[in-house]
Amino acid sequence: MSPSISEHYQQREPSAIRKAQLLFNSRKDKKNIEAINLAIGNITLPMHPIMIERMNSLDRGNSPFHNGVVKYTSSVGTQECQSAFIHSIDAELTNDISNKVKCVVTDGGSQAMELMLLGVCGPSSEKPILFIDPTYTNYIEFSKRLSIPITIFSRKLQDDGSYSDININDISNIIDIDNPCGIVLIPGDNPTGQQISQELITEIAKVCVEKDIWIISDEAYRSLYYTEAGQSSIWALNDNIVPGINGRRISIESSSKMWNACGLRIGALVTDNQILHNKVASEYTANLCANVIGQYIFGSISTLSKNEIRNWYQDQRIYYYSLMKDLREKLLINIPAIIVSKPESALYLVIDFKNIVDDEFNIINFIEYCATKGKCMVDKNNYTILLAPMTGFYFNSNCGKTQARIAIVESKSLIEKVPQILSELIKDYLYYLKLN
Repeated sequence: MSPSISEHYQQREPSAIRKAQLLFNSRKDKKNIEAINLAIGNITLPMHPIMIERMNSLDRGNSPFHNGVVKYTSSVGTQECQSAFIHSIDAELTNDISNKVKCVVTDGGSQAMELMLLGVCGPSSEKPILFIDPTYTNYIEFSKRLSIPITIFSRKLQDDGSYSDININDISNIIDIDNPCGIVLIPGDNPTGQQISQELITEIAKVCVEKDIWIISDEAYRSLYYTEAGQSSIWALNDNIVPGINGRRISIESSSKMWNACGLRIGALVTDNQILHNKVASEYTANLCANVIGQYIFGSISTLSKNEIRNWYQDQRIYYYSLMKDLREKLLINIPAIIVSKPESALYLVIDFKNIVDDEFNIINFIEYCATKGKCMVDKNNYTILLAPMTGFYFNSNCGKTQARIAIVESKSLIEKVPQILSELIKDYLYYLKLN
């Protein structure tokens, strides 16, 4: 006999974005194959130089850690780290929010997501949370963990690589019917790479005021936009634009994406609602505090000028857009009839094989094949590609069975090999299916 584990754990499977790496790690010939990991947004670019300088000076006299002591901070985080997040938001806004919002620093943006769900809905809530489907898989998983029901507005990837529009009347009707506690937006969208425009955010915010619900915006990719319209943010709104908006906004912030610091695990929950802020801070006392050294490193951003921050953002946009644009064009050439989403924001593309596979095709099986068996020789080296199945980003896992998400996170030299390798892998897989 042995002690039993919970039903929750018995049913638990690895995250869709992590599973391919786990499968590849168990591959017997992995030493002879280089895996190009496009399954997870694990950025390989260096952090901002001022953050690197902080990291390299942890044992120096001006560092709070120079004597080897690492104490807890307050549960809301250091004032410097809080200021760094708010300063990074303010940099591209025309209105100053620094005295209008409150911040709780968290162990990554994912922790802020869970705190948000606890505050907006609560565990075992009768009322749902509203997502724009497909959405980031962690929102779905955390909602399940907390037994919070989900309602969705669905989008579809169209043949030209664009997504179907978000219809404000449909959003309003869903709210009337399902009575959600709030709506979660991802303006620089993960997983689709699409951008929710500022105009649409304004219209959604008006509905939230009318229906008296929260508007939550995951702004981890706020400054990674590639359209002429510029960035989209709930913090660009004010009471003149949307009367009644003050006091119902929450944003999820992260040092991971715009600052290339995924492993730092520093995020934040920012809100203009004082009561919610106080309760989030109370809830987070059980976690003691976020990573203290991570807070110190990211806190250095508070010393940059707004112009320096804007220049950094611009450099990131130039880098990513060039890679995403070129990759999309070459995928369309190398794999005729494939559908590839148009890069508008963030660092993701969605690919759809529906025009080149039969009805039995399942993207999960293809990804498992790539991770465990597939390989392609390029320049005398064997490669495979790790992808994230889009089935993990839809509330209904039966959706997206021919789709995968590509994260533009590997080096430029590896990204350039992807069209050729992926073309060979899908051909080999379809042939493998015929033989088996």
